[in-house]
Amino acid sequence: MSAQEGILINASATIRERRTIRKFKSTPVAQEQIISLLNEAAGLYEPAGTPRWRCIYYDSLESRQRLAGSMLAKIKESRFGKFIPDRMTDFFSKQAAEIPAQLAFITESANTRRQSDENYAAVCSIMQNFQLLGWEQGLGMLWYTDPQIMSETFFKEIGLQNGERFAGILSIGYFEKVPRARKRTPAEQKWTVIGGDDHPHPHMNADILPYSPQTILGMLNAAVYAPNDGMREPWRFVYVTGGEAAGKLRSLQGNSSTEFLLVVAKEEGDLHKQDEDYAAVCSLIQNFQLLTKTNHWHVYRTIPEWTYSREKCTPFGIRPQERIAAVLEFGADIRRLSSAHTPLTVNVLQR
Repeated sequence: MSAQEGILINASATIRERRTIRKFKSTPVAQEQIISLLNEAAGLYEPAGTPRWRCIYYDSLESRQRLAGSMLAKIKESRFGKFIPDRMTDFFSKQAAEIPAQLAFITESANTRRQSDENYAAVCSIMQNFQLLGWEQGLGMLWYTDPQIMSETFFKEIGLQNGERFAGILSIGYFEKVPRARKRTPAEQKWTVIGGDDHPHPHMNADILPYSPQTILGMLNAAVYAPNDGMREPWRFVYVTGGEAAGKLRSLQGNSSTEFLLVVAKEEGDLHKQDEDYAAVCSLIQNFQLLTKTNHWHVYRTIPEWTYSREKCTPFGIRPQERIAAVLEFGADIRRLSSAHTPLTVNVLQR
């Protein structure tokens, strides 16, 4: 059984059980395993276009020490750097260098916001797939994006070029202790229905109507176990079904689907938090898509151009400090069956 087949069979349990890991065993992680998992992770993502991304792999002690030094550069070069005791920076460097493997993920910014978002959504979704696949093999990870590491020295170390965007570092290693689960807010509390009732319909037969609100909510209640900094849970869900609202969406999307799920992301004033929250919402969406695959649903994910128009988003209840991160379409529209997608190419540079 391949890693992809395994995650699809165990998706719900793995998504709920995965934890952020900060303490790793000293056991090395084989390069072949990392590359294999990256290819599997990319193969589980179904892009609407051809997103461009790459990653930098640090596995040797020398390269990890160099990376750790670049991550400390901003702090050391700040006006407060001279007040930080050497023992503290030495401790951080030692800890960072002892992590068995580090992967830095980079994506292209692109000329338009939509394409830039599609690229960023792709790399974040692949990172989440990679975490889930690794978890099933006993690998824990920490998704690291702290603004304190962002410096010219760090960007030079990872080779960030003009027109590129840093998505995060995954610190990787085998783990012994699994942290306690942190409670998530049920999807029902972040759920709105437009064009129907605001509550699930328990009388609906899922065999007749597989895309009913209660089956979608059941999957969302697992999907919300997505990594998100500070447990901000920056998402909510707008289910559009029937009536004038669905007609408007069909017109905007240019298709005949009758059921839609708008996954909405909160937008903080802080730009760094915006990126973190968008990454969290993308991870949740990817969780949801993995879960729908286990049920052989046809779900198509897009970031349409119309979602960047405040005027067009307002009828669906999108608030000023929110944005639509994705539109999910449900149905068996044969021209959009996502199973025919071409797997993304994995571009890994070893430092």
